[in-house]
Amino acid sequence: MARTSGTLGPKRVITATAASGIYGLGEIHKERIAGNFSTSPMPDYLVVGGGGGGGGGNAFGGGGGAGQVRTGTFELLVGVVYTTTVGSGGAGSFTATGSNGVDSSLTGTGVSVTATKGSAGIQNGAGGASGSGKTGGTYAGDGGGGGAGNAVNGTNATSNNGGAGGNGTASSITGSSVTYGGGGGGGGRADAGGSGGAGGSGGGGTGFTYTGAQATNGTANRGAGGGGLQNTSSSGGGGGSGFICIRYPDTFALATSSTGSPTITTTGGYRIYQWTGSGSITF
Repeated sequence: MARTSGTLGPKRVITATAASGIYGLGEIHKERIAGNFSTSPMPDYLVVGGGGGGGGGNAFGGGGGAGQVRTGTFELLVGVVYTTTVGSGGAGSFTATGSNGVDSSLTGTGVSVTATKGSAGIQNGAGGASGSGKTGGTYAGDGGGGGAGNAVNGTNATSNNGGAGGNGTASSITGSSVTYGGGGGGGGRADAGGSGGAGGSGGGGTGFTYTGAQATNGTANRGAGGGGLQNTSSSGGGGGSGFICIRYPDTFALATSSTGSPTITTTGGYRIYQWTGSGSITF
């Protein structure tokens, strides 16, 4: 933080630029108490990792694990470029274990947040673990459900039913309540695939090849796990891609620049930036 002399100056916005002298943390604290800093806002963030793909093939595939769902705040610094990296969802497998999702992140001076990818559903096995460490359901002749982004573990399979995916986490950062990070349902027999967890998750596909059932994909931009499947004519569902959102009071100015084509809205007293692809923002 910059200052021009050893005395307290006029009120000013904290920026990332340097001048003649650097404030220590103690000095910053004293000047804030004295009212000599007009501080920048503390934006809220939501960062969601990409979900894992469901397993498939001639075995009962587990559902994909959801991407991690991370929330919090950071101190906005004027002139800093904040980079948003939105992770893709993992592919569902036609013959084996699916693919893992990809991490999402928000980085810049004063903030470094990574939402970890969801793991793939396993062919002939358990549902994938979520990026937050929630476990997938176990295999019991049918595929286990995928773990959720934050909330709960996937459900274990039974002898005839695929396990359900774990329910995700709701957030109203965009101005309305949306649930992110549901785990994918596991593949099962006799038209009994596991259901996807709340949060845009793919439901599990059903069992034997003669049913013709198809596992569903996790919903895009919710970090959901893809559904597992036992069906040699089709694959497990793909994981849903990640998502990044920041919001701050609308009394603070619009960003000076942004990339990645974020959706920008103003509602409920907030400016809201939403990314479904990677980009950046500068204030």
